[in-house]
Amino acid sequence: MDESRARDVLAAAGLERDAELLALGENAVFATGGLVVKVGRDAELLPRAERELAIAAWLAETGVPAVRAAEPKPLLADGHPVTLWHRLPDAVRPAEPADLAALLRLIHALPAPSFALPRRELLGGVERWLRLAGDAVDPADAAYLRARRDGFAEAAAALTPHLPQGPIHGDALPRNVHIAPSGPVLVDLETFSSDFREHDLVVMALSRDRYGLPSDSYAAFTSAYGWDVTEWDGCAVLRGARETASCAWVAQHAPTNPKALAEFRRRVASLRDNAPEVRWHPF
Repeated sequence: MDESRARDVLAAAGLERDAELLALGENAVFATGGLVVKVGRDAELLPRAERELAIAAWLAETGVPAVRAAEPKPLLADGHPVTLWHRLPDAVRPAEPADLAALLRLIHALPAPSFALPRRELLGGVERWLRLAGDAVDPADAAYLRARRDGFAEAAAALTPHLPQGPIHGDALPRNVHIAPSGPVLVDLETFSSDFREHDLVVMALSRDRYGLPSDSYAAFTSAYGWDVTEWDGCAVLRGARETASCAWVAQHAPTNPKALAEFRRRVASLRDNAPEVRWHPF
């Protein structure tokens, strides 16, 4: 889904077609007035949109600072799920890893909600992303990622966690934290799951190793959380699974974005060469 298509969906939902584009990834995210509008890539994402709204209501009940829904149910406009959210005030500063850690401590202390949360199917999107990439990516690269997915899925199933299992964010990055005047607020709730808490912690370890997060920022994260996931012997498995998913995620943008194709090729090559020192570019 490109920007033009996403704007067509806005119009079909009765919203302003010329709304401000904030992000274009798994969803197209727009701002209009006091609302933020998320347009899902396809109808397959409707159940996830419904669950995200249920999670927002649950977090409001538990007092966790998080984005609040403006409507309790998603729309289905021209085959795409559309959700409406209250727009947050402007950020007072960029979010830091330590801000994320403080929110994760709150989430990881929560009991399970009254509704079922899925497992964190970190590798579950790989097939769909590769299918969306189509002929834009080398079939050998797609086959390599599928085989890598299967290997890490098997290895992950055999892990023993260090932390108690329960609710997790699922995509724990500072970009999913907004620093409002009242303090850090969690955004992007669609990957909430019930699984190893370590999933939320390995993300920042990978950010340090692949994306150049400064060591002192990583140290601030582990200090604020109270534990360093790299001390756990299962860390390498979850890291490898996330690398595989992150590589395949970029592939879906390759048909329409030459920079995405270049980054996909860079990532696949570094995995094939077993070169963890190769830096990946955020996308």
